[in-house]
Amino acid sequence: MNPVTHNTMRVKKMNQELVRQALKSMKQGTKSMVAQMTGLSVATCGSILNEMLETGELLELDREESSGGRPARLYQYNVNYAYIACVIIRAGVKVHSLTYRVANLAGEAVEEGQQEAGRIDVAAIEKLIDGLISQYPPIRAVGIGVPGAVYQGVINVSDIPELIHAPLEAIIRDKHGIEVILENDMNSTVYGFYRKQEYDSEKSIAVATFLEGSLPGAGLIVDGHIHRGNTRFAGEIAFLPYGISQAEQLRQLHDRETFHSLAAHAVSSLIAVMNPETIALTGSLVQADDIHLIRQECLKYIPEMHMPQLALLEHPDEDYMYGLTTMTLESLAYSLQLVEKRR
Repeated sequence: MNPVTHNTMRVKKMNQELVRQALKSMKQGTKSMVAQMTGLSVATCGSILNEMLETGELLELDREESSGGRPARLYQYNVNYAYIACVIIRAGVKVHSLTYRVANLAGEAVEEGQQEAGRIDVAAIEKLIDGLISQYPPIRAVGIGVPGAVYQGVINVSDIPELIHAPLEAIIRDKHGIEVILENDMNSTVYGFYRKQEYDSEKSIAVATFLEGSLPGAGLIVDGHIHRGNTRFAGEIAFLPYGISQAEQLRQLHDRETFHSLAAHAVSSLIAVMNPETIALTGSLVQADDIHLIRQECLKYIPEMHMPQLALLEHPDEDYMYGLTTMTLESLAYSLQLVEKRR
């Protein structure tokens, strides 16, 4: 493709995304209002709005009242123009599960459900996603949350052995020709928790989970951004040098006499490396009274002035799905790096 043509198309896509985001934030607006918010020319906005109206991405409302002259056309973004599907894979002690949600472009749930099975593999996940796309053809992106580490769209560490080394992201993308993201469960959870706080400045926080039958994991936000690390291994706190085998680590986590000490080891490591504002603890092994005991254990290693707020994450499932939904919606947004300025 000619470089000039490529750059022109790229700028056009960026301008379309500016208009799209402006209308989403305004709920409804006129061509002039969109131009003012985006910094684009009125003519450019008019052209983009007309194109989006033709495809059904916009809805035209009753014209805005005018004190004189022809009333301005009023537009609203059509949040049901397309959908996304999110699938959360959970590893249980005896039974695994697939929790799913189909949502519109505002993140509002259209359908939700859950399937349980003794075994979950790529075929089971494909079957669920195939069914959702068949039922909702406007699905444009799929987000998959997994219990394990993900690198270049492939799970390389997981509590579900059948999923390790399977190129799940590429399989779904190639089959359906849609955007697909494969994300670690803790990254999705910490992102959902972080976005719900609506901080007025960028913060550093962590969420650590201690689940029955599983090794611990953590999701990290550093200065407002998910920290995944070079090979997306960041947060795999089960691999900290505890000086014991992972089998012994699992045993001690399930023993109330040793749980607090081992959990505090993990939390103290996060504090020393990240120096976060908040660390939220969650998982079936964590009880409300444990927060204080873990804090006291951490104070054996960490000076009090550097201790973050320790809290119990009360609704981890909600944060997980909210985070995965938000990430999946963001995957549809075109990168805003170059925009046409008002002439």
